Amino acid sequence: MARPVWNGTISFALLSVPVKLFTATRPKDISFNQLEKSTGGRIKQKRVSATTGEEVAAADIVKGYELRKDEYVIIDAEELEALAPRDAANDRVIQILDFVDATQIDPVHYEKAYYVAPDKGGARPYALLVQAMTAANKVAIAKVVLRQKEYLTALRAKGSVLCLETMYFADEVVDPNEIDELAAAGPELNDRELDMAKMLVEASSTDFEPAKYTDDYRAKVMALIESKAAGHTYEAPALSEAPKVLDLMAALEASLAAAKAKKSA
Repeated sequence: MARPVWNGTISFALLSVPVKLFTATRPKDISFNQLEKSTGGRIKQKRVSATTGEEVAAADIVKGYELRKDEYVIIDAEELEALAPRDAANDRVIQILDFVDATQIDPVHYEKAYYVAPDKGGARPYALLVQAMTAANKVAIAKVVLRQKEYLTALRAKGSVLCLETMYFADEVVDPNEIDELAAAGPELNDRELDMAKMLVEASSTDFEPAKYTDDYRAKVMALIESKAAGHTYEAPALSEAPKVLDLMAALEASLAAAKAKKSA
């Protein structure tokens, strides 16, 4: 059974909705431990001073912000604690600031997703907020403190459920104009190339079905682990050959033919 990672209230004007947050995703990355090859023993990490080469006790480690190479400003834990966003009035509140059209939010701003569930006594105002946002086709921009860090978030209705997505602040998002290859003017395309590309997109278009996309690499790694754990020898599948380089029109024509064949099948 899923357990909440946070509980508090959604606050908008005089409306207060008791809620709980649940993580909406479960990353399934495969993790490995570092072992000594000859003995199979776990490798332990030690904190060592770059100046003396000696191991440093946790109690003797402080935080330092690097101003210039090898020049630091030391910040005490008590100083950070005094600045942490722990105002009792806001510590457990999702404070709605504005409502905006979802189409105005570039997906690059989104970071991590949560489901928002009503807590005791919150079912009615929760449903009211969901239905009002759905009718207006709006997303709520809000701030919340999670794990002593303030987040900008987007609250959106998904059917009868509220989803909360933490967002990057504007100064955390890279302007594509900072990347030379993106800031430069693109090449001119002829009408035939563009028409073929549009046809390829149309021929490859379908409804989004998340379940049909799988992590093939993770499946192969798990097969390798399970095979070796059972004492078997695992044979990795042969690598496919890299596609031959074609000119742009030939590549478009071949891709279009393959897409049409796949769709008809």
